[in-house]
Amino acid sequence: MPNSPSIEETTTEDPVQIGGPWRVVLWDDNEHTYEYVITMLMDVCKMTPEQAFGHAVEVDAQKKTVVFAGELEHAEHIQDLILNYGPDPLLPASKGSMSATLEE
Repeated sequence: MPNSPSIEETTTEDPVQIGGPWRVVLWDDNEHTYEYVITMLMDVCKMTPEQAFGHAVEVDAQKKTVVFAGELEHAEHIQDLILNYGPDPLLPASKGSMSATLEE
């Protein structure tokens, strides 16, 4: 589409506040550190360190957090990036990526 932002574009707004009907939900586990979550959200969702830290706190406290809202194709892309981000190198028990689901 003409003038559509690319998936890689960054924003200073919280990605959850600018999106469409599809949400990417990140789920808590005990196999990833705050550092991993923050770095992953900055890389995948283009969040600021402050935004990523807020979502890391929320996923830890609430067991889930919505990290992206947008159109289906973009939400699927974000989910795929999360699911393929890999294990936390700081935790030997970490065997893979975090879990993320799509909700409408």
